[in-house]
Amino acid sequence: MSGQKVLTLLLLLAGFVSPGGPSSARSCGSAAEELCNFICDCGNCSDENQCGYLQGSAVLGTSFTCDFEDGACGWQDVSTSVYRWVRNHASLAAWGTGPHSDHTLGTDLGWFMLTVSPPAKTTATAWLRSPVMQEAAVTCEIRAWYHISGNVLNQTEWPVLRLAMAHRDEVVELWQSPGHGGEGWHQLVAYPGRVTGEFQLIFSLTQPPMCGAQLALDDIIFRNCGLQELGQQVCGAEESTCSRGSCLAQHRFCDGTDDCGDGSDEDPMQCTSFKLCSFEQNLCSWEAEPGQSAWERNMSLNLDTVHGFPSRDHSSNSRAGFFLHVGSAGGTARLSSATLQATNSCSLVLYCHLHGSATSSLSISYVTNFTKHLVKERTGDLGSLWVRERVDFNVMGSFKVLIEGVAGSSGTVAIDDLILSPGCVQEPGEPEGLSPSEQPSTALPSLGGAGPCAAAELACDSGECIAAELGCDFAATCADGSDETRCGATTFEEGPGGWHDVSVGQLRWGLQSVTEPQPASTVLSGVFLAVQAGEGQMVAAAKARTPLLGPSGPACAMEMSYHIHSSPQGFLAVSIVDHTTGTSYVAWHTEGQGSTAEGHIHVLLGERSRPFQVELLALVDLQNMASAAVDNVTFVQCHPDMVPPTATELSCNFEKGMCGWYQDQSSDFKWVRGTGQGQGSDHTTGSGYFLVADPSALWSRGQRALLITYLQEPAATERCLSFWYRLAGAQIGTLNLKLRLEGAEETVLWTQRGTQGSVWHRGRATLPATGQRRYWVAFEALRDGFLGDMALDDLTLTAGPCGAELSCSFEADACGLVGSGWQGWLRQSNGTGTAAGPPADHTTGTAAGHYLVVSTGRDSLPTGHVAALTSQPYQPSAPAQCLAFWYQLSTSTPGSLRVFVEQSGVQRRVLSVSSMEGDAWHRGHATVEADGDWQVIFEAVGAGGDRGYIALDDLHVSDGACPEPASCDFEQDMCGWSSPTDPRLHSFAWGWKSGVPLTKYPGPEQDHTLGTKNGHYVHFDTSVLGPGGTTALLESQYLPAAADSCLQFWYHMDIPEHLSCGELRVVLQSAAGQRTLWSAAGHRGRGWQSGAVPVQSPGAFQIIFEVTTRRWPMEGTVALDDIAYSAGASCHSSPELPGQERSPGSFVAETVVGVLLAIIILALAAAGGWCWVKRRGVPSAPPAEGSSPQGFDNITFRDDKVIIVPMPKERDDN
Repeated sequence: MSGQKVLTLLLLLAGFVSPGGPSSARSCGSAAEELCNFICDCGNCSDENQCGYLQGSAVLGTSFTCDFEDGACGWQDVSTSVYRWVRNHASLAAWGTGPHSDHTLGTDLGWFMLTVSPPAKTTATAWLRSPVMQEAAVTCEIRAWYHISGNVLNQTEWPVLRLAMAHRDEVVELWQSPGHGGEGWHQLVAYPGRVTGEFQLIFSLTQPPMCGAQLALDDIIFRNCGLQELGQQVCGAEESTCSRGSCLAQHRFCDGTDDCGDGSDEDPMQCTSFKLCSFEQNLCSWEAEPGQSAWERNMSLNLDTVHGFPSRDHSSNSRAGFFLHVGSAGGTARLSSATLQATNSCSLVLYCHLHGSATSSLSISYVTNFTKHLVKERTGDLGSLWVRERVDFNVMGSFKVLIEGVAGSSGTVAIDDLILSPGCVQEPGEPEGLSPSEQPSTALPSLGGAGPCAAAELACDSGECIAAELGCDFAATCADGSDETRCGATTFEEGPGGWHDVSVGQLRWGLQSVTEPQPASTVLSGVFLAVQAGEGQMVAAAKARTPLLGPSGPACAMEMSYHIHSSPQGFLAVSIVDHTTGTSYVAWHTEGQGSTAEGHIHVLLGERSRPFQVELLALVDLQNMASAAVDNVTFVQCHPDMVPPTATELSCNFEKGMCGWYQDQSSDFKWVRGTGQGQGSDHTTGSGYFLVADPSALWSRGQRALLITYLQEPAATERCLSFWYRLAGAQIGTLNLKLRLEGAEETVLWTQRGTQGSVWHRGRATLPATGQRRYWVAFEALRDGFLGDMALDDLTLTAGPCGAELSCSFEADACGLVGSGWQGWLRQSNGTGTAAGPPADHTTGTAAGHYLVVSTGRDSLPTGHVAALTSQPYQPSAPAQCLAFWYQLSTSTPGSLRVFVEQSGVQRRVLSVSSMEGDAWHRGHATVEADGDWQVIFEAVGAGGDRGYIALDDLHVSDGACPEPASCDFEQDMCGWSSPTDPRLHSFAWGWKSGVPLTKYPGPEQDHTLGTKNGHYVHFDTSVLGPGGTTALLESQYLPAAADSCLQFWYHMDIPEHLSCGELRVVLQSAAGQRTLWSAAGHRGRGWQSGAVPVQSPGAFQIIFEVTTRRWPMEGTVALDDIAYSAGASCHSSPELPGQERSPGSFVAETVVGVLLAIIILALAAAGGWCWVKRRGVPSAPPAEGSSPQGFDNITFRDDKVIIVPMPKERDDN
């Protein structure tokens, strides 16, 4: 499925449509009444900009939208204190203090509105007001996304977000956030109703004292808010014409709502025969039965502004308007009409408000001869709006209409504007406005007193009572199992099976039989649930939900048959609704294909601790004979204690499934089992399955993706979990391995952050003994990077500890290094540590990153005293191994750092340093040629200073001898070359890959070293350069002062000539600043080219390769290979020619000069001409494969097998 089709579907799932809506291409001198009215009166729609929305969002593909990417769209902060709204974007440098990405782009480059203020001692409110808007249609729908962060997740009192409308002389609340919400982005949906004249919208966030919450607001979308255009339309047989010329269904005339937009469908002269009761004066001819739960007449001004209550009536859209609501939860409130005559043409229209509880209900029945006949029932939470309902009565005798309401816990049920059609004729003799009780034939059936069960209990069919939370929990509690019979698992032959319609628009779900007209189906039989025409006003998907379910186990799934016949604009979906957090997650969907699609599906619901509901959504055009239906619904393996037979299998190559691992379902950022799809091959066979977490996937906005084991039995001994991982991309996030003991907090066993190239690396972590506690293990992919992907494959669990860590960033622990001597080494971060140390670690480049440090001041480590740090034994896996590490010494009297390699009791010093220039991290390395186990020992020696320190980070052992500093052929690793990790730079990382083609990571199909697709190089895709990040840096380690040295390298560019606004630079950075040594403009099609740059610096320095652009986007790739730095050797003495880049113009000029010279030489001597021809083909041709080193056939090695080192890691070479 293409990315655009996925985006379109997800917009439809959210209730959006493609750009469009009312428009008319008028020339633009729009009058004031035509501005900000949700109609494009100007040909370029300029009259609908800066209205709280722009004419559209290019990213979302929706009209009348504010995504805040190009400004605030006219929204203004009108706060009266320091607590205020500002336009901002995410800060990865301040992780955890706000959204880590916006909602529009899903990256740290996108913009949103944010509340900012230090925590206040009193309740504080921040206000955000829209520009003046006007004339909203009755179908108007407002959607937005919000994100609450800060120290609120564990508080009992939450901040409250509200959306209100200022209209005329009052402010009416449209929406209020639920009491508690989880992390991540949440969607709000509000319905202003028909609004005449001017109005403004106001967002407000009220936070309790000392809360310190931050709220981000993004992607405000106005849908179906414009009135129908003026102009005569041709209406259908069951439609009538509005005064504006538009068509409206006849049954929507005289229904208490201005559907036409000009009031002509509610003309009092045309509607005199309809009996309307708006409850503004009294109950009219309706009678409310008294009792503990009774219908009460009230208005919003008198009710608390808490979640669930109506904030306005329907009649006047005002807080001062009256309606009826159920006074208390638990009991049944009953409202009955006067006695009506037998009829076949009586209909009732009313507006209901069910909000705040999934168990509230409203039923409409008629009563005759003491018998109640149910006609329509609504159950669940329909949202904060008035929903239109219409029922028809065909009764052979006198009857009464009975309206019953039951308010669930924390919810409310309300009704307004009851309208009886002219066919509803009151029995003669009954006085208007009163309802007599002396009518035996139409008396209401008695409730019979209180039910057998309490309010918090559920009645079994057998008569016994159980706790309400035991219903639909996937375990039969009633003796007859009736508590699990109406929970959504059904064939629909005997009824809806617990499913209830919660639609608010012109589509709804209802039972349908195969005997009724419908497209032929092979999966539907008997009775099934189908999309039908609804009575609501909104243009929205049909929705049906189960009762509250759960809790559920990790393997819980729903299976069902489905059928859809629709155009590509239609869809059918399954989502999971969590009322506690106010979140909804799409678990499965399918689009219309223009033809019939059907089948049987298995939808994973997963582990859910809170009660949840499964929701069916469908959007089809019934007028064009489209249809959607489901049948044969079952739930499998849903009990919380249910585990599959493979639950203990932690070793897994994912070829046949997930083994003992499962995907956490609480986020839309997920691990996906697949075969690559342009991201690379698997590690097991090169063509099999592995797991991928892609933070750049469309509409992936969750913070983390979790891959979890089932609950494991206690482990008596240590075990080693080995795995292969990949972290690829220009801006990828963090991969963690975590352990959580039952009843305890989780701990990080292993972590890696940032790009490690498009190759497989091996990771290992020792799982400790857990005593008597059961435990879980989880791989966590954090979405703190947004360009790239993470992958896992070949997980292996073996007995015993893993041994010495070949790569250690000290982010999780000290990796088995043991301190000894006078003063101990400490593992700390600058943000939380107590000892003096570097301001940032080397791995992450932030104050939150960890390193090992020892204080060398005279009070901690006296002169001459030693603090030692010894590794676990390393086992040689190659004749030569490279030990690399990063160290930093304080600038004043740090003491000395000595590094030894010990084998068989014999120590060999490989490094000794006692001073450094600046406060940067420096790389140390040594080649170890050992025939047995060996260890590395770090010694810090005190020098009597006041306050010094020595720090270590990113220890790494790899196979093969260490290359010279800043030299690398990139076959084994990055040799210390790295991209800056500081997120405040907003720069992108270079990648590391082989020549094997990857759709997601393009680059040359041959490296320069080997001249084959199996050779490796570093590369960068310039298309990712854009707003907020216009550079990609590749930095060397710090190098000592150089008087006359040379940098040689090979580079490859593939950038279209017309986009060659960027360039590749070689920059020297030192304490004196930066200077460019060499540059080449973007070009394509010349293969690998050489470059040579003289290097001179009076002090320590870094070499930086930089890709930059002056225009975006710049499509293309840049690659580097075979970098060689020769200290003390000038470029003139090198066999390589200076590799100054030749521009296309200079290349042509050189060719012309060469041709003229050839003519002269040919005129002098034929032999000279022959020599010229031989020489002419050499300089401009790319290097031939024959120029590669001989004697090593790499063609049989896969990409991952080139890397012989068990745990290679390039970040440790930064």
